[in-house]
Amino acid sequence: MDEQHSPSKKKKYEEKNEESSSKIKGVVVLMKNNLLQLNGVAESIVDLFDEIRGRKVALRLITTDTAAESKRGKPGKQAHLEDWVTKVTPLTAGPATYNVTFDWTEEMGFPGAFTITNLHHNEFYLKTLTLENVPGHGRVHFVCNSWVYPDEYYERPRTFFANQTYLPSQTPASLRAYREEELENLRGNGTGKLEEWDRVYDYDIYNDLGDQDKGLEYVRPILGGSIEYPYPRRGRTGRPPASSDLSVQFYERFWFESRTTVPVHPKSESRIPLYQSLSIYVPRDERFSQMKMSDFVAYALKSIFQFLAPEFEALFDKTPTEFDSFEDVLKLYEGGIEVPNGSLLEKIRKSIPFEMIKELLRSDGEKSFKFPLPQVIKEDKTAWRSDEEFAREMLAGINPVTIRRLQEFPPASKLDPKLYGKQSSTITEDHIINSLEGLTITEAIEKNKIFILDHHDSLMPYLRRINTTATKTYATRTILLLKRDGTLKPLAIELSLPHPDEDRHGAISSVHTPAEEGVEGSVWQLAKAYVAVNDSGYHQIMSHWLHTHAVIEPFIIATNRQLSVLHPIHKLLQPHFRDTMNINALGRQTLINAGGFLEITVFPGKYSLEMSSSIYKNWVFPEQALPEDLIKRGVAIEDSSSPHGVRLLIDDYPFAVDGLEIWAAIKAWVENYCNIYYKTDDVVQTDVELQSWWEEVRDKGHADKKHEPWWPKMQTRKELIHSCTIIIWVSSALHAALNYGQYPYGGYLPNRPSTSRRLIPEMGTPEYQEIVSNPDKAYLKTITSQLQSVLGISLVEILSRHSSDEIYLGQRNDPEWTKDDEALKAFEMFGKRLSEIEKSIIDMNKDGRWRNRYGPVNMPYTLLYPSSDIGLTGRGIPNSISI
Repeated sequence: MDEQHSPSKKKKYEEKNEESSSKIKGVVVLMKNNLLQLNGVAESIVDLFDEIRGRKVALRLITTDTAAESKRGKPGKQAHLEDWVTKVTPLTAGPATYNVTFDWTEEMGFPGAFTITNLHHNEFYLKTLTLENVPGHGRVHFVCNSWVYPDEYYERPRTFFANQTYLPSQTPASLRAYREEELENLRGNGTGKLEEWDRVYDYDIYNDLGDQDKGLEYVRPILGGSIEYPYPRRGRTGRPPASSDLSVQFYERFWFESRTTVPVHPKSESRIPLYQSLSIYVPRDERFSQMKMSDFVAYALKSIFQFLAPEFEALFDKTPTEFDSFEDVLKLYEGGIEVPNGSLLEKIRKSIPFEMIKELLRSDGEKSFKFPLPQVIKEDKTAWRSDEEFAREMLAGINPVTIRRLQEFPPASKLDPKLYGKQSSTITEDHIINSLEGLTITEAIEKNKIFILDHHDSLMPYLRRINTTATKTYATRTILLLKRDGTLKPLAIELSLPHPDEDRHGAISSVHTPAEEGVEGSVWQLAKAYVAVNDSGYHQIMSHWLHTHAVIEPFIIATNRQLSVLHPIHKLLQPHFRDTMNINALGRQTLINAGGFLEITVFPGKYSLEMSSSIYKNWVFPEQALPEDLIKRGVAIEDSSSPHGVRLLIDDYPFAVDGLEIWAAIKAWVENYCNIYYKTDDVVQTDVELQSWWEEVRDKGHADKKHEPWWPKMQTRKELIHSCTIIIWVSSALHAALNYGQYPYGGYLPNRPSTSRRLIPEMGTPEYQEIVSNPDKAYLKTITSQLQSVLGISLVEILSRHSSDEIYLGQRNDPEWTKDDEALKAFEMFGKRLSEIEKSIIDMNKDGRWRNRYGPVNMPYTLLYPSSDIGLTGRGIPNSISI
């Protein structure tokens, strides 16, 4: 007998083989499609039949053992999810766990990745894979968070990586090809219509806001790709061009008659029907979670009920389109149908799986079919009308980022005098001298006591066209004094209109000063209303939409196209991009589009997005850093002895005070994190993915500004840290400050009217007489109509709510998001610092010295509290622009 095949030799060989091979147990966490979706039950049954027929979900580990020729990690033996047939799918949008068993040999090395093949007919959401007791490595965790569609939708199996972090140059050779292939998949090929299952991130211009197929009134300028209308890029959908057969000449005549230079662009993209809005394309993993979608739909349905209720009541009203009094307005909120509380109802709610129904049957005291009472009128129904509250909201309201220090008097204009004539302010020292606390205007300016809320230049080029619509408004300037007690006092409001002949003749202006009684007091209230209208529109279109939602989307696209999930900067930024592309896409479909909710509810109407393009011309990335923004607006000065390198000139400026603390915490976290991976500037410069990312942000994402000299060069650690801090600040704290106060402050429309319907009446007219005899009714006839009000309230209520799956600053959706202990410790420090900041804010809000923190309405400033509960809270900083 051959010695090699003797029984003793064979036994020893088998024993050695058993010692070098073993089984590795793993646990997969995934979510199937919710059974309560229309086709969920059928899909679940089909998947069961697939399992029975042997069409399973297969996984293969990729290890550091490299195949000689391909230099690719060697896939291990195929393993399948166990117990799919017997595992009951949760009715809710919740996870299920499955075991999986892999064959393992010592030669396989570290399992740095795995592939997964879905042979079922339906997709599932893969959350994590965790391997326990991997020989020589212990626990290995994979964070996936991705929808996996059936195999037929992919050219190759999906690949997921362990929670290790690698710069490109440090990536194990066995994983490099997989890393590069994954990025190629996410970039796509730039052609064709993108479908539900696609994961492609690509750029496009805003050519989908208009709907020329519906007629001329729905034509809008294309934003982006031109000198006239620069704009950030959005995610590409690949939908075909619009198919309108109206002649180009007809469009050209239309735009000529409307006194603009806008041509109909041949690149206009077709639109999807309104009923398909929730299906608008975004990369599949950018879509709302099932829980978030349930919340979103529930909030929308709830608002529809609230919107319809007063409209039905209006059928029996003598003046159905108007509020007759402030008491009429309050009826929107008071006397609602309250769902009874009790243990039985609570048990019923807990047993109902669909989050949408839970929201509709809430029993926390919020009334289901009436609007919740906005915080601004909870304590006092009339305090919002005071001058102090009017001014305070410029520092602690929903648009605290526009007020600036006045450094020359009278205020000057930057508009081209050749086009717009004389636009300097007509406010004189005589208008305000008696209100300067004994100072001259020169002395007050030198002492940094004069501030301005100036909407004149941004609005005047569009005002003539806007006032040809149902809107009738002014361009406003508001001059304010910083008083000795730290509060602001309005000194004068200038209301301006274009010259009736031509723009080049300048503006026609009137100046109004504070008054409390008589017709002068009523006109002063109207003047403040026009300021609020200007500020409300600017807030919604520029501060909120443009300066957070729109400018961040290119960073999201570039990050996914150029930075691998293994890259440290991808891991740093990814949580701050959650849900943003989806909410932006829904916005293009229903909110900022031609005839959308924004055009219906804010004063610029169909010129809203065109105006935002003109503001984008002045957008500068480094100035989005909070300290730089405060310095630019003159409300702070550089001061190396101050905690954050700047000293506020308004000590009691709640947004700035709280914001600087949050900014500093973010910056410290980013610095600690980046320094783990980038020990020198050379590492930044030689990081090929990082350099490609930044180049693409500049040259493609913000292509209309790619030649600006202010772009960071991304050559140093300092530039990297500062840029990432800005991105996180804008995505989290800045957006929170601008968004979640919309209902608490603006849910009561008289406080934040979104449009005005008439100018101040001329003396001697019946309308002027009404100001004398019934000033409240005159006020309500001037601002937003009843229908617009109810629609606007419904909208801001939806936008001001936190969903049940919100993830806040300082939190992650997986505690094992990285394997690096140093990064985890730095992140823990960040979370602790945010908790300290929140406690400090709470203490300051209780300290009566800081009057601007609560004001006459007795409403504490909570918008920059890092944490929040679910729903309408007026507080909380989500990681991302998630609504």
